[in-house]
Formats: sequence, structure tokens, C-alpha cells
Amino acid sequence: MLYYITGGERSGKSNYAQNLALQLSSTPYYLATSRIWDAGHRERINRHIADRDQRWTSIEEEKEISKVIKNNSVVVIDCVTLWLTNFFVDTNNDVELSLSQAKKEFDKLLDIDATIIIISNEIGMGVHATTKVGRKFTELQGWMNQHIAQYADKAVLMVSGIPVQIKNSN
Repeated sequence: MLYYITGGERSGKSNYAQNLALQLSSTPYYLATSRIWDAGHRERINRHIADRDQRWTSIEEEKEISKVIKNNSVVVIDCVTLWLTNFFVDTNNDVELSLSQAKKEFDKLLDIDATIIIISNEIGMGVHATTKVGRKFTELQGWMNQHIAQYADKAVLMVSGIPVQIKNSN
């Protein structure tokens, strides 16, 4: 089962996804995709880990997320935007190569017997990026979001903390 949770910044995506995971499992996994850029960022990540209780197992993986998801598990992947950033930076902002690599890795998730709750951002709904790199990343994010949503069993758009179901294939 693949759940896709998307929305704007601070729309309630993570809270919704974590509550859903706890409804589905007493021992869910939290897969963080953020690259650790500096000591301050590491501190922020440690605070997020501390916010989750003992029921959670935290995993960090920057790109090869399919390698760390166990069969028969419930896992929250947070988030597509940070995950895509890693591909984008590593390919020197090559949108086509980043998209190809990310799709290839995402498609591996479809063969894992797990409940995956993947969080993304609708960055194209906000302010228009002022830089060429920002606009390229917005395109990358939009195309990847479409790819994920295509395969999702259920998709939810979070708006001001309210979940709006946009897809239910069951």
C-alpha cells in the first residue's frame, strides 16, 4: 500500500503521516531523506528524532531509500523534496538526470511488501522561484510528484491542517 501525502509548507503533512502510521502499526519506521549539511542541521534532525517516542525506529538514507525498507513494515518517508535535492545537487542541477534517477529508485519501492507513506511538497503552488535553479527544481518536484501520485493507492492533499482526499484506488 502506498500513501502519498502532499501539500504546502507547514500544512500538517508530517503530523498527518505520523498519526496514520501509528494507526497502522505499533512500531513504524521513520525514514528521513535529508542530507546533513552542517552541525546546526544535525541538531535540528536530532530534535525531530527526540520528538518521536519509543514506538518509532528512525532511519536516515539520502538516496537509496528502497534498500532500507523492510518487508511487512510501515514506514513514513519524509520527504520527497529533500530526497530530490540530493539527486539535484549530485547531478549539478540536471533535471532530466535527477528525474530519471529518482524515478528509478522510487519504482523499486513498488516491489517492496510494505505500507509506505511518502510525504512531498507542492512547491509549485507558492511564490514563483526567482532563480533559474529554483525554477528547474520546481519543475523536477512537480514531475516527480506526478510520478508518485500515479502509483499511489491513496493520495491526500493537506490544506491548513485538513486532509483532503484526492485519490483512493481501493
